[in-house]
Amino acid sequence: MRVFSTFEEIEAAAGEELGTSDWVTIDQERVDRFADATGDHQWIHVDVERAKDGPFGGTIAHGYLTLSLVPWLGSQVFSLETPGARLNYGVNKVRFPTPVVVGSRIRCRVAVAGVTDVPAGKQLTLRHTVEIDGQDKPACVAETVVLLLPRLTRKGRSVRLPVPGASPASAPRRVPRSRAPGRRRARRARGASRRSPR
Repeated sequence: MRVFSTFEEIEAAAGEELGTSDWVTIDQERVDRFADATGDHQWIHVDVERAKDGPFGGTIAHGYLTLSLVPWLGSQVFSLETPGARLNYGVNKVRFPTPVVVGSRIRCRVAVAGVTDVPAGKQLTLRHTVEIDGQDKPACVAETVVLLLPRLTRKGRSVRLPVPGASPASAPRRVPRSRAPGRRRARRARGASRRSPR
């Protein structure tokens, strides 16, 4: 288990493979529960008898079930314990080269693909390769992105996070109070009432 406590430790690990998770068996109960949760009850996933004569010789796990296991499997490999918040920013790319036949064992191999500076802090890109026991090609290859924020010191105030890669010009402009149209009209109206004869 690799534990990262500082930004410097994470930057030093760029390009490194962090390790592999334990093997986990994908059983039919797990597939059925995922089908219920997502509403995807395609027969190749849930109809055991029909799937025996299908293209894979049995039921297979949903690709997104495999992807959903990446955070849990990755937690067996590394831990981020930097002082600030850690936000899941998304996924750069995902591929499912090989279906996971129910009953197969999978594990996740994790590497640090890159670390970049962004206005909000650091952007960490991790490459996850989900391997199938006995198969040459992986079940899933995915690059996930995590935003690592520094420790916040402004207590009691919300902090807007800049979007990584966005230029400063894309941020919304704040109209100075003295130039706000409504305030100018109000001042003109007050001035006119003072100048009008009584």
